[in-house]
Order: sequence, then C-alpha cells, then structure tokens
Amino acid sequence: MRSIGLPELLIILGIAVLLFGGRKIPEVAKGLGEGIRNFKNALKGEEKTEEKKQA
Repeated sequence: MRSIGLPELLIILGIAVLLFGGRKIPEVAKGLGEGIRNFKNALKGEEKTEEKKQA
C-alpha cells in the first residue's frame, strides 16, 4: 500500500468541505482532537493505576 499524496489529500479536503461546510470543519477537527487527547489520557491513567497497584 502506498502513502496518501497531495492529490488524495485535496480530494479528501474537498469532500469534507462539501459534507460539513466551511464553518463546521474547525468544530469537527476540535472534537476529533479532544477525543484523541481523552483517549491518550485514559490509556496513561490505566498504566498509572496498574503501577500503583504493583507498588
């Protein structure tokens, strides 16, 4: 499988603008970023609790 190039990214961006509209894209990106951050924090939190149980 090859990586995504510039033409593919432009097509994906164009489809996103058509689906969500120009004003909604920052809101969608913000929500996605917060979701990823929460997921990472949850993973780190589980590791910390396991370390506390072992000590």
